[in-house]
Amino acid sequence: MKNTARAALTLASLLALAACKPHGESTPQSGTEPAATTATEDTATQEAPSFDINSVPVSHASLGDFPYIALPAGYTADGRDKLSKDFARFPFWTKGEPHWIEGRFYGTSFVPADGKEMSEFEVKKNFEALVQQMGGVKVSEEKIPNDTVKGWGEEITMGFIEGLGDVYNNPATTYLVRRDDGNVWVHLVTNSAGGAYIVGKEKGFAQTAQLLPASELKQRLDSAGKVALQVNFATDKTEMLADSLPQIDQVVQLLKDDPALKLSINGHTDNTGDAAHNQKLSEGRATAVMAAIVAKGIDAARLSAKGFGQDQPVADNATEAGKASNRRVELVKQT
Repeated sequence: MKNTARAALTLASLLALAACKPHGESTPQSGTEPAATTATEDTATQEAPSFDINSVPVSHASLGDFPYIALPAGYTADGRDKLSKDFARFPFWTKGEPHWIEGRFYGTSFVPADGKEMSEFEVKKNFEALVQQMGGVKVSEEKIPNDTVKGWGEEITMGFIEGLGDVYNNPATTYLVRRDDGNVWVHLVTNSAGGAYIVGKEKGFAQTAQLLPASELKQRLDSAGKVALQVNFATDKTEMLADSLPQIDQVVQLLKDDPALKLSINGHTDNTGDAAHNQKLSEGRATAVMAAIVAKGIDAARLSAKGFGQDQPVADNATEAGKASNRRVELVKQT
């Protein structure tokens, strides 16, 4: 009888406790804890939104002459050569990722003039004011991971060094002026001693190289013993681009027309970056051209591939035009 009364009392207590719980609350099982999710945790797990260029209004302001941006009063270029490229590509950092553009570029590094102290705040305020006058906006200001910068290769880390700035230790600020006639991008990096900036104006690639037909290849080989091919490669890579295949077809036709002809395929680079890297790059590109020709049915015994790196320039590496001429793959007639 006592046991029955005790059981009834325990059951009544449990029912009373259950009735006191807020509606919808459950009792956790033994040995477990209820999951807790906060708004802060939900936000942290979401990916940061990628950059949407359509969020930037189109500017119709009059810009004047390229490069549009001038240094603030009291600041001057630090004496190194200014960056000037008629056509290249550069990754403007926008909200956690590089935004590669192709076009025309200008850049320089700068320091305060004699007697003036460097003020990063002053420089940035001036750049923001200029960009706003151009109808543009600041789209990003953050540190670029060092591994990302190094992954861009020497085409960027060395080829744009005059305007790149110390991106390994300081955040990069990116501005954009969105235009119907080609967007204008600005990259700015400052530190306590000075800074650097790059202006890029987007434009489409205008091909200047012309396909050399088999007859022209033969004429130049007969007269000069060698001819530079119109072939293109991915930047700092040995992969030949698809737009080079028509030129390869003409080399194949040349070799079919003259079954006794033997050729050396020689790769060359400009002097940008490390000499050992350039040597390897030139060898890889020559080998890629040879492989493409052999794949079209030409006997590999009639061909050889060599790389000469930066050791045999045909133009002055001090200019972009000269560097472009030095980056080449040549056919050399073998006797």
